[in-house]
Amino acid sequence: MGSKLYVGNLSFGTTDEALGQAFSEFGEIVSAVVVKDRDTDRSRGFGFVEFAQEADAKKAMEAMNGKELDGRALKVDEARAPKERSRGGSGGGGYNRRERLW
Repeated sequence: MGSKLYVGNLSFGTTDEALGQAFSEFGEIVSAVVVKDRDTDRSRGFGFVEFAQEADAKKAMEAMNGKELDGRALKVDEARAPKERSRGGSGGGGYNRRERLW
């Protein structure tokens, strides 16, 4: 298990500071971030908490999963590496637009 946790079902009003505070009793927090929409700057309802020690992250995950924060029951799990996203390209089919036109 890693030291970074996914925290889902966050209230749209939960801040980075409130998220970090809620998890701070379990150990040293490296970072606590509520993910926000790029265009509206509104919370997307989930975030990540990273601990300095893996054992602290495990304790926090077990204790905080299902606990209430800002009126919402949290979903806490080990964070997974993001999926690699393709950038650019033809939009599918394995060929580019020029080839399609000819």
